[in-house]
Amino acid sequence: MEEVIKTAVEMTAEEKAQFEAYKAEKAKKEAEARRKTERETYSALVEETIDAAIPTLQSISEGIAETKRQVLESFRAALDMKSELVNVKNEQRTHTFTSEDGTKRITLGQYCLDGYRDTVNEGIAMVKEYIESLAKDDDSRALVNAVLRLLSKDQAGNLKASRVIQLQKMANESSDERFIEGVRIINESYQPVVSRQFIRAEVRQENGEWKNIPLGMTEA
Repeated sequence: MEEVIKTAVEMTAEEKAQFEAYKAEKAKKEAEARRKTERETYSALVEETIDAAIPTLQSISEGIAETKRQVLESFRAALDMKSELVNVKNEQRTHTFTSEDGTKRITLGQYCLDGYRDTVNEGIAMVKEYIESLAKDDDSRALVNAVLRLLSKDQAGNLKASRVIQLQKMANESSDERFIEGVRIINESYQPVVSRQFIRAEVRQENGEWKNIPLGMTEA
């Protein structure tokens, strides 16, 4: 067995300090290189995982969309028959169908966004004209400002339907024909826009409560 010979090296205090500084700098660079390698390994793992997950998620999304289309289409005949049975034009946005034994139900519906035809601006102008005429002093001016806030539009440039309901109540209480006419024009200008359709499926538990069947990735 080869004998290992160790040789003692004598260094001055200055040389020892320089050597310790060299070792510290070398260790620092090695640690930085190691961290860089770890970051690169992490980034590669994330990239690989994303590349593997996206096709699966896209396939699931496409499957959900197709199933949704099929379910909506399968209920179309039931909706048409329902309209004929009650002899009323079908303007209902939500329909719930329940099984005969009362253990399963499906709800079809639409999410709508508030929207108005351009005639709404005429109604708003009439209402503002009446409301602003009420500002006689500081107290009444504060009330006027509060009412005018009901006429403020959202980021899409539309009124909130819930606020128009409040205006309608105020108009009726005022008995002012100009105010009432303005709110009527606003109401007649209402033209909600369907943003998307939804399906909700539920089953009744033994305790009688309805349990939602998760249909989205965040619900499952």
